[in-house]
Amino acid sequence: MCNLYKLTAPAQAIARMFDVEAADRANVGEEVYPGYPGMVIAEGTCRTMSWGFPLVPKSKKTGQPLRPKSVNNAREDKLHTSFWRDSFAKRRCLIPVSAWAEAEGAKGRMTRTWYSLPSEDLFAVAGIWRPTDEWGDAYSMVMVDGCEQMSDVHDRMPTILRRDDWARWTEGAPEEAFALCRIWNGPLAVDRTAEGWRR
Repeated sequence: MCNLYKLTAPAQAIARMFDVEAADRANVGEEVYPGYPGMVIAEGTCRTMSWGFPLVPKSKKTGQPLRPKSVNNAREDKLHTSFWRDSFAKRRCLIPVSAWAEAEGAKGRMTRTWYSLPSEDLFAVAGIWRPTDEWGDAYSMVMVDGCEQMSDVHDRMPTILRRDDWARWTEGAPEEAFALCRIWNGPLAVDRTAEGWRR
């Protein structure tokens, strides 16, 4: 599952690619982590939202609500469950991404392996969003089974959308959108680094 991605393209490039108004990226880092803001294309605009839906656990001792956890990935086989259903049916979005990272290696010595599309500075990943009391508008990435090229690192990956499918994802019926939740069949660029997974 994706817990880190990069967005290195400038706001103007994002606006041109998605044919929307340029957004202020002042509060969005180049590396995006769960619980932090990222850029999202939703309802025809480029907006900043918090990455991850809040899930409020309860204390086993007292039954009182605890600090919310960020659920930043939505598996495609869970989109019809109560936690995701309404957002998938009514609020699908595009997430601009330059590359996403997976942890690789032995526990305690994991490094970052980055995946991207060859010769592409920016591409779109399927997302869903909703307003929250805890963090304002929040989004989650939709995950599918990993393609063969990344099978030695992880068995899940973000749902990459081809440009021709962007409008079908955001505006089509839920059945049309669900049909786009499929394993990526194109090439990936892989960058195995010595950079530690946790800094």
